[in-house]
Amino acid sequence: MRELTTEEHKQFNEIFENLGASLDVPESRYDELVSSYQAVGKFLGDESSPLAPYKPEIQPQGSFLLGTMITPVNENDDLDIDLVCELMEKHPDWTAENLKAKVGERLKVSERYKKLLDEEGRRCWTLLYRKNSENASDKYHLDILPCVNNEKTRLREQYFSVSVGQVDKLALRITDRELSNYKYETDSNKWLKSNPFGYAKWFEDRCSVLTRKTVLFSEAKVGNVPAYKEKKSPLQRVVQILKRHRDLMFNGDENKSISIIITTLAARAYNKETDVLDALVNVVNSMEKYIVREPNTGLCIVRNPVNPDENFADKWVETPQKQLNFFAWLKQVKQDVEQIIEKRGGLQLIAESMNKPFGRDVVQRTFSAIADNQRKNRDNNTLRATITGALGTVGTVVKAHIFHGDE
Repeated sequence: MRELTTEEHKQFNEIFENLGASLDVPESRYDELVSSYQAVGKFLGDESSPLAPYKPEIQPQGSFLLGTMITPVNENDDLDIDLVCELMEKHPDWTAENLKAKVGERLKVSERYKKLLDEEGRRCWTLLYRKNSENASDKYHLDILPCVNNEKTRLREQYFSVSVGQVDKLALRITDRELSNYKYETDSNKWLKSNPFGYAKWFEDRCSVLTRKTVLFSEAKVGNVPAYKEKKSPLQRVVQILKRHRDLMFNGDENKSISIIITTLAARAYNKETDVLDALVNVVNSMEKYIVREPNTGLCIVRNPVNPDENFADKWVETPQKQLNFFAWLKQVKQDVEQIIEKRGGLQLIAESMNKPFGRDVVQRTFSAIADNQRKNRDNNTLRATITGALGTVGTVVKAHIFHGDE
């Protein structure tokens, strides 16, 4: 990869920064999603609910919590919002099967949620907002995972007091009907353990750089809502960019690499770079180093950083195509990033090189945002032209265009 001048580096960083931003879910849609899952939580915990004594609360997990959610490749596809239904304790006689059934039964009491409810999943109940909504903008579904908090303190309250080395305190016990004890075990300490909040704490720590701390949850926020942020860390932007590339390359292929693998490897490879360009180049060239191979079998392991016994790549054994697809994707994204950065001759050629790997619509939004920013800088007399002809904030000042009427 060629060495960039200072001006070129700033230009490509701006491009990739705006590429990530163009993948963000708009704040208005974000607020709709929050309102939807808070309404579900309120209904589950209403005083008339049999779950009320256990104080159920809906909490976000996954990309919604991590700040790495992206808009779908196809505008008609749904946003997938992962949530947990956190209970403080449970009835002593309830098994995991009982708990899951109780949550489902409560949802069916509501005519609204009964219509939205999909068939019961392995771990979750899913509410399909698009399928049964009269509102065409309802292009999302909520996956609700019933679970028990055995720590007796709300996760969102615990989150701020624990260090990265104490994240096991944030673990939950979840329902999973494929486990052998699903139907008979009443001791929730023996149920499957999951730690989405511990993972979020680890990811938050990996995002942070010396000059800026990334906070996924805002302590000032009321309730259980992650803060909506337009300005994100370089690592969050890199994960968004990588997920978009993956989605476009494997559009509709169920054997595409799962987001948790991409997110984990990117976070491990991230070396606290302070801009998106440096972070992206480093991550795509380094993330493979963090796949562990067992010496005897060659089995690939992508360890869960908050539960080393869990291998995020365990499905690669039963479905080898998933492993093949991951390495094919990694090779392709390296090539595409390098080819984009090698482009010379102005923004149009750079944009053209990005259309295939990232999608024409997203690239158009990216460069429209850059053009808007350039217009603002020109109007403020801060836009400059470099010796290569690129426009930015370093170089010779370009005078503002002032309209004086027809001439």
